[in-house]
Amino acid sequence: MVKISAVSYLNTLPFIYGIENSGFLNSSDYTLSREMPSDCAKKLENKEADLVLVPVAAISDLSNVNIVSDYCIGASRNVLSVLLFSQKPISELENIYLDYQSRTSVTLIKILAKHLLKKEFNWLKTEPGYENNINGTTGGVIIGDRALELLNSFKYKLDLATSWNDLTGLPFVFACWVSSSKLEESFISKFNNSLKWGIKNINNINPNYPSLSNEFIRNYFKNNIEYNFDDKKISGMNLFFKYMKTL
Repeated sequence: MVKISAVSYLNTLPFIYGIENSGFLNSSDYTLSREMPSDCAKKLENKEADLVLVPVAAISDLSNVNIVSDYCIGASRNVLSVLLFSQKPISELENIYLDYQSRTSVTLIKILAKHLLKKEFNWLKTEPGYENNINGTTGGVIIGDRALELLNSFKYKLDLATSWNDLTGLPFVFACWVSSSKLEESFISKFNNSLKWGIKNINNINPNYPSLSNEFIRNYFKNNIEYNFDDKKISGMNLFFKYMKTL
C-alpha cells in the first residue's frame, strides 16, 4: 500500500483530479488524503504517508528523502495565491503577520525582506482570523485559497513569486512530491502519468468553489501556477535552500 498525501488547496486540484480520475486509483494499492501544507511534512516524517506533496521549506528538515515526480507547484511570476497584503505601502509597514498554514511562505517573505526589500519588520505569529487585523502599519502574508478570495480586499499586495523572480531571475517552487523511501519505477511512471493527465484535462475540472468563478480558477491554473518541475525550477529551489541558511 502506497499512501499519498497532497495539500488541499485549489492549486493542487489538477493533481488531485488526475490521481482520482485518470484510473490511477483503480489499484487498491494506492490511497490519497488531503492536508494543510504544514501537516503534509509531518505525515511523511511520522511515516503516516509514503509520498507527499511537501512545502519546500520543510525538505531541509527531512532526512533520506527522494524527490519523486516530474511535477511541482511553482510559479515564475504572479502566483496570485501567496501574497503580502496591506493597507499602506510596504515602506510604511512595521509589522507583518506570518501565515500559520505555510512555513515556506514565511521563510520566503523573510528572505525577500532581507535581500530584496532590505527592510526589517516585526514578525507576528498568527491563528485563524488574523486576516481581520491587517491594517495601518501591519501587513500580513496570506496563502492559498484565502489569498485568492481576498485579492480585492486590500489596497496593496506584493506577490512573493514575482518578488523572488525580481531577486533571482528564477521561478519559485512552493511544493514538490517527496518520498521517504525508494519507490518502484513502475509506480512513479503511473503516478507521473496521472498528474500529467490531470493537468491536460484542466478544462474538465469543476471546482465548484463558492466565492470564485470556474473561469477565474481555470485561468489561475493555466496562467499563474506552473506544474512542470524543470531545470529552472530545480535551480530556483536549490537557491532557496541556500538563502534559507542566511536567515
